[in-house]
Amino acid sequence: MPFSSRDSVVITGWGVVTPAGCTPKSLWDQLYSGRSTAAPLANLDPSGNRPSFGCPVRGLEETDVGVSAKEARRTDPFARYGVTAALGAHRDAAYPETDPDRTAIVIGNAVGGRHTSDHESRQFTETGPHRVNPLMPLMTMPNAAAARIAMLLGWHGPAVTIATTCSSGADAVGHAMLLLQTHRADVVIAGGCEATLTPVTLAGFRNLNATSTRYDEPERASRPFDATRDGFVMGEGAGCVVLERHSDAMARGAVPYAEVAGYAATSDAHHLSMPAPGGAGAAAAMAAAIRDAELTPEDIVHVNAHGTSTPHNDRAEAAALGAVFGADPPPVTAPKGVLGHLIGAAGTVELVATVQAMWRCEVPPTANHDRLEPGLDIDVVHGQARAVSSGAALTNSFGFGGHNSALVVRPA
Repeated sequence: MPFSSRDSVVITGWGVVTPAGCTPKSLWDQLYSGRSTAAPLANLDPSGNRPSFGCPVRGLEETDVGVSAKEARRTDPFARYGVTAALGAHRDAAYPETDPDRTAIVIGNAVGGRHTSDHESRQFTETGPHRVNPLMPLMTMPNAAAARIAMLLGWHGPAVTIATTCSSGADAVGHAMLLLQTHRADVVIAGGCEATLTPVTLAGFRNLNATSTRYDEPERASRPFDATRDGFVMGEGAGCVVLERHSDAMARGAVPYAEVAGYAATSDAHHLSMPAPGGAGAAAAMAAAIRDAELTPEDIVHVNAHGTSTPHNDRAEAAALGAVFGADPPPVTAPKGVLGHLIGAAGTVELVATVQAMWRCEVPPTANHDRLEPGLDIDVVHGQARAVSSGAALTNSFGFGGHNSALVVRPA
């Protein structure tokens, strides 16, 4: 179903932690280049039987957001990424002043503190229960990022965690939009964070046959919509945005990056890991988000696709795009060819990329896309960036469990 109100909500700050670096500019530069960030991961397969690869965070040590070394040691990487992105977004928004009770934090996360849980499980097995870190429950809880952000900022409004797997980051932004439209908050930090590059997590996704087996060329493994794709590449990171009502942003002299004009979410109610046949739920979410923005499909100048590089999901998304846009679809790009799949962080990081593409009127290429699978009638940008006209853009996020989320942004 669509969620609608005419109170305009805008992005006034953003922060990212990604395999392409920890600034929006480094993210854009990597996407524009079309070069994958995937690389071998040392010491992540204890058996030594198979190599591991993924898209790890780069440049975090260069990001100064005021998180002490002591706090970093007491925080799982997923929460540290989220805190870094959130504080970076708050700083980028020029520290909007508001009543601490009129704030909100909405953070998406799928799996919580896997680095800590893996480490403490080994500790339990090797040295016994008395050596397990007493902070383990607090470090692994999925709401740790939202809680730490609230404590660091001194914000007393709701600090909510959204868990819709790979749609979590997009749903966090959508939920924040609703809080602002209904005047339940005046300033909201929304985003997603994830750190899944651990032995157990990688093994689980590998055994689910969800990830690519191109062990000899990881940089070529994530291939959205390509005829030879065989699964996604795990990544990690975080993305956060500061959202305000447009009138409030103007009153304090902020210059918005974009308006978040539409949001919708649906459920396939079909299968825990497979999309609904024909992408019906995804199509419904896209169409509803466009209606929520009071636009038509013809107004969308480009689509940031979920584009995981898995055979079934890319096929379903292509069918959904065809159902919404017909025979003349807008240009499509899929950042996961460069970044890998950031799971709960993907939606917000890709929102930042979508807005930057909208600014520049250029759609970055889909890395590793050489040949479209026959029968997929979509226009995938590949090889080099493509110029587009100024206008609204759509970004998709779909998650395990049948979650479908779509956001529409337009120039503010």
